[in-house]
Amino acid sequence: MVYLTKPSKGWLQEYCVDTAVAVIVDGNVSLRIDTQHLRDVHFRLGSFYQFIGELVIQPDNNAILQARVGRNVDGLDLNLYNQSLQLRRQFEADHMSRHKTT
Repeated sequence: MVYLTKPSKGWLQEYCVDTAVAVIVDGNVSLRIDTQHLRDVHFRLGSFYQFIGELVIQPDNNAILQARVGRNVDGLDLNLYNQSLQLRRQFEADHMSRHKTT
């Protein structure tokens, strides 16, 4: 198995109480989320959620995020969120390129 730290966000499409597995979608991409370690998160289909955890690539090449943190972010200004994400990615790319050349 491969583990990567990954923040993820999306609309809750499915949630199984028995397995504590949620499926979120963002555009045409979906991701399974293992929520068994989360407390005080109440899931509502169609609501927008944000998770941070380890992305586990299983032997059958399926991925599941083992969430350590999760929250409902209904009401989040998605345009502003995406703009800030772009700025952060640009900052990190610039920062990394400066360290490679020095």
